[in-house]
Amino acid sequence: MRKGGDTPLMRQYLDLKGRHPDAILFFQVGDFYEMFYEDAEEAARLLNLTLTSRNNGEAAEVPLAGVPVKAAREYVQRLIQLGRRVAICQQVEDASQAQGLVRREVVETVTPGAVLADELLVSSRNNFLAAVVGGAAGADFGLAWADISTGEFLCSVVPAAELASELDRLDAREVLLPRSWDGVAHEALQGRPLTYRDDWCFDAGIAAEQICRHFSLQSLASLGLAEEGDDPAARAAGGLLAYLLEIQPDGGGQLRPLRIQRAAGLLHLDEMTRRNLEVVRPLQPGGDGKCLLDIIDLTLTPMGARQLRGWLLQPLADPAAIARRLDATEELFEDRPRRRRLREVLRAVRDLERLVGRLGALRATPRDLLGLAGSLRQAPLVEEALAEPESEELRGLLEGFDAAADVADTVERAIDPEAPMNLGDGGVIRSGFSDELDELRATREGAVGWIAELQGRERERTGIGSLKVGYNRVFGYYIEVSKPNLAKVPEDYQRRQTLTNAERFLTPELKEWEAKVLNAEERIGELEQELFRQVREDVAGEVKRLQELSRRVALIDVYAALAAVAERNGYTRPQVDRNDRIEIRGGRHPVVECVMPREQFVPNDVRLDESQRVIVLTGPNMAGKSTILRQVGLICLLAQMGSFVPADSAEIGVADRIFTRVGASDNLAQGHSTFMVEMIETAAILNGATERSLVRLDEIGRGTSTYDGVSIAWSVTEYIHERIGAKTIFATHYHELTQIADLLPAVVAYNVAVKEVGDEIVFLRHLEAGGADRSYGVQVARLAGLPREVVERAAEILHDLEGFAVGVDAGVGRRGHLPDSANRSQLSLFELPEHPVLERLRSAVPDAMTPIEALNLLAELKREAGRS
Repeated sequence: MRKGGDTPLMRQYLDLKGRHPDAILFFQVGDFYEMFYEDAEEAARLLNLTLTSRNNGEAAEVPLAGVPVKAAREYVQRLIQLGRRVAICQQVEDASQAQGLVRREVVETVTPGAVLADELLVSSRNNFLAAVVGGAAGADFGLAWADISTGEFLCSVVPAAELASELDRLDAREVLLPRSWDGVAHEALQGRPLTYRDDWCFDAGIAAEQICRHFSLQSLASLGLAEEGDDPAARAAGGLLAYLLEIQPDGGGQLRPLRIQRAAGLLHLDEMTRRNLEVVRPLQPGGDGKCLLDIIDLTLTPMGARQLRGWLLQPLADPAAIARRLDATEELFEDRPRRRRLREVLRAVRDLERLVGRLGALRATPRDLLGLAGSLRQAPLVEEALAEPESEELRGLLEGFDAAADVADTVERAIDPEAPMNLGDGGVIRSGFSDELDELRATREGAVGWIAELQGRERERTGIGSLKVGYNRVFGYYIEVSKPNLAKVPEDYQRRQTLTNAERFLTPELKEWEAKVLNAEERIGELEQELFRQVREDVAGEVKRLQELSRRVALIDVYAALAAVAERNGYTRPQVDRNDRIEIRGGRHPVVECVMPREQFVPNDVRLDESQRVIVLTGPNMAGKSTILRQVGLICLLAQMGSFVPADSAEIGVADRIFTRVGASDNLAQGHSTFMVEMIETAAILNGATERSLVRLDEIGRGTSTYDGVSIAWSVTEYIHERIGAKTIFATHYHELTQIADLLPAVVAYNVAVKEVGDEIVFLRHLEAGGADRSYGVQVARLAGLPREVVERAAEILHDLEGFAVGVDAGVGRRGHLPDSANRSQLSLFELPEHPVLERLRSAVPDAMTPIEALNLLAELKREAGRS
């Protein structure tokens, strides 16, 4: 920080800036937020502001940039989107009453992970701030996360291999770390805004004390943090809580009691699987592509949308809990009239969760309180529309349902229905709420009325028809007379201001009434602020009740939405249990079927159980192998989330994990080729899958030579079958791989059928038993529009290669001929060579041999085999 000058204002600025060195300080000076020194230069560059300077006494001028206070939100939003932190420093006393320098304080620090304003948030997604601490070398990480806009506050203990996946699931906007991690490269943290705090902030004892003090507890055991190994999670949560209370001094009241999340009972989806299945974002965002969330999100409230997204990213693995969700969805699915009434009411509910979040942080505006009251008025209608439910889940949501009508009454009694967004604009408190305020308003209105009538009286008294009474903020009320009429001005007029074409005057009587107006307005402004803050604090005392209501309304919205999408898209209820079996009849891809005419999508049956554990799936390019691969994973995911599924019927034995490796990509930033990325992802599956897992593999080994690729694919299949036992579908173009079905008992081969019509192919899209014998690559190349000459030449080369039975890696030499190295005796990988020993074995007749003859033959064959 460059220091220039020693004026009281700059000393105050430098003191406050020193407490927030890593944030751009918005320093209020009147109606502007001003920035100085490096902050001014950075803000001018990022926000395209004019960079000027402030004269700072004896020293050189100080760089200065500023934005209007009323427009500050827009500029803060842009800085947050760029990953910056902004400390808001406000004048906390009236400049007219200040004795000397106006007192200023930082009232809020806005960071990418700590945002309350709606314009800085995405309504359908959480805005999580995360904190990460490490245990001993090689130990699990402690992870905590909070969304201050909704009050959610959770923690968990995460294996090192799953940290990146968890941060991706949370889509953490900012990650808090111990300062000792500064400069330490960690793959899980790449590309995220990082904030470092002193290591002592994450000390176990200090963290526990911080949490217990904030939630008024005697021990962390009250929050379920009592198991051995919970220490890293508590340390992360304590450090995160301390940070939030520091950057939001008046906040913290909206945070719900800390909850630890344990892996038991949850279905794990790693980042690779979420990406490949296009769960919450398409593989190619920005275009017309859709993801699963786009298809099933028919929620009507923002908190319902966030709840649904959370379910989709973290399904269940407990059949009983899944069944409760399915029961609730089925009840609303079957009762269409009730569901329609319910959804009609939900349309009028605003984002209760975030309104309550701003309320708890004492940041709610007058309009926020009105929006809260309006949404609370819908709560009894929600309860009425859902009356007398049968399912356990819906009964639980209505039991003890608190519509908080008294809170709505308080708001509506105090806040004017036409209240402005900003408290300082006035007119916030409703007439009749405060006798003192009503009297002040009556005084003001009476004085304003007298002044308004003054113009007519003075025109009549002076005979000046153009005389007018006006007001401005600098000179107050005045009587304006044009220069041609100055001779008619009475003696009691006192000159106040001279203009080019007129003079402005004041009379003793006008001055007296002006004082009444201004004194009344000043007191009205003060009293309105006092009354509003008191009402807001009173309502904020009900935050826990309001958060519980918001939670229930969000869940009701989700169940109604799942029922609506099931009806719209023809989904059925799956049977979910602990049986080691997946059987899907008439299964469909939930996204693909919605972007093509319904009658054109071909459903398929898939079964995976003890006798049919691994499916090796072959078929031409574009036949639909990847679609079938993904649709099985998505159907299982939807079922375990608690949703109906796109199938005629589905029996789903719960999986503990779903793995899906599809497609090819490189990672140039880390120096990883396409094949290396493929192998890393495959290794993650083989090291993480269990016999309860569902594995989807597409084209393992295609990033290297044919022989290497087939060998790896074969070995991976064997390993899954023999060592892991996971239910697996393996899509491949290596037709040799189907031979493994003849060797391993629980491996079966299927293909996606096509029909040849002359030189063309027709994709039938349905599964058939057995492997495909061709990939039809040349035909697909023709469909893709390759030049005719290229396609015909490819067909010639393919014919020659197939005739010589050589692999693709043999290559093609001079045009029209295979290279000399392509020897006719070279065989494909899985053809057994003809050997003299085999010929003698075939001709031997064991039943006609004596024991000694058999031993002699065996010895001869052994010697001959050893010579070859």
